[in-house]
Amino acid sequence: MEEAIRKADVLIEALPYIKKCHNKTIVSKYGGSILGEEKIRKGVLEDIVFLSFMGLKPVLVHGGGPNISDRLRAAKVKTEFIDGMRVTDESTLKVVEEELQELNDMIVEEINKLGGKAVGLNGKNGIIHASKKKAKVDLGLVGQIAEVDAQKILGELKNKIVVVLPMGCGKDNTVYNVNADEAASSVASAVEAEKLVLLTNVLGIMRIPDDNRSFLSTLTEEEAKKLIEEKIIQQGMIPKVNACFNALDKGVKKTHIIDARIPHALLLEIFTDKGVGTEIIKS
Repeated sequence: MEEAIRKADVLIEALPYIKKCHNKTIVSKYGGSILGEEKIRKGVLEDIVFLSFMGLKPVLVHGGGPNISDRLRAAKVKTEFIDGMRVTDESTLKVVEEELQELNDMIVEEINKLGGKAVGLNGKNGIIHASKKKAKVDLGLVGQIAEVDAQKILGELKNKIVVVLPMGCGKDNTVYNVNADEAASSVASAVEAEKLVLLTNVLGIMRIPDDNRSFLSTLTEEEAKKLIEEKIIQQGMIPKVNACFNALDKGVKKTHIIDARIPHALLLEIFTDKGVGTEIIKS
């Protein structure tokens, strides 16, 4: 009986959040090594299907870096990263798209098997407009996102979960490899999402790196920028935090960085008072 009452209490705690987010768009980004772990992936996709049945409109943007690196390594193709970005020539771009398409198809199929109704969209097909990314050195076919066609996504969102493959296309029809965090942020801004959630393999942001006791559950933009200046936020976390800044500056209400390894982390972050990750909000 006590267990049943506890479960009912959890549902009551979730009620105001369900009401607030009903019919709102939630954009999540999921990728990296955790995408390849079947148990974690199933939990994340179950959460996304649950959000859909609760009346929210989920968009999932996925990466696939480790899969791409494995494929290139097997083909004995050297991969070079500069400031976290993969230098991309035409042969590398072909592998990138093939691997991302395979992952996109898998995610769509698994969502459908869980009872959801999903559609996969390739960003290069008129959804993500990009130009060649400017950098200190030539990165090849790496794109900077210029614009996202929200209408194509919103049209599918009326009755489907949308799964976006992060590639872009230029005005001259050149296809670009684009960063998945940047793509998720740009998509969230374009569709005027209520939330942007970045699913990672770390708890969130720590004041003392690798010390979970220093976990920060809420940060303003100003506080997060100061942590970057102090080199407390560093390396791979910086692009994620910058993606949050970009989304907030363009109208997204709240952004979150959460650990996908926590069972049902997405639901806990959205539907409970305390959440489980770090939320970054406007100053």
